[in-house]
Amino acid sequence: MQTVTVSPKFQVVIPKSVREQLHIKAGQKMMAMPYGEHIQLVPVKPAKKLRGMLKGCAIDMDNIRDKSDRII
Repeated sequence: MQTVTVSPKFQVVIPKSVREQLHIKAGQKMMAMPYGEHIQLVPVKPAKKLRGMLKGCAIDMDNIRDKSDRII
């Protein structure tokens, strides 16, 4: 665990060891979200990188929806 300091502009530097471990690159977008009394930084991934994420996960709509919802 490493300590960081909040600058007068409310900026922090992510320690090099953490950046390397999580493969964080300069210019990468992050979402900052409050989590209780903590701050979570979550990398924003471009939609292109999400392509194929659900490959092989077929959704069977017959088990989800009632037959009465369907237009015949």
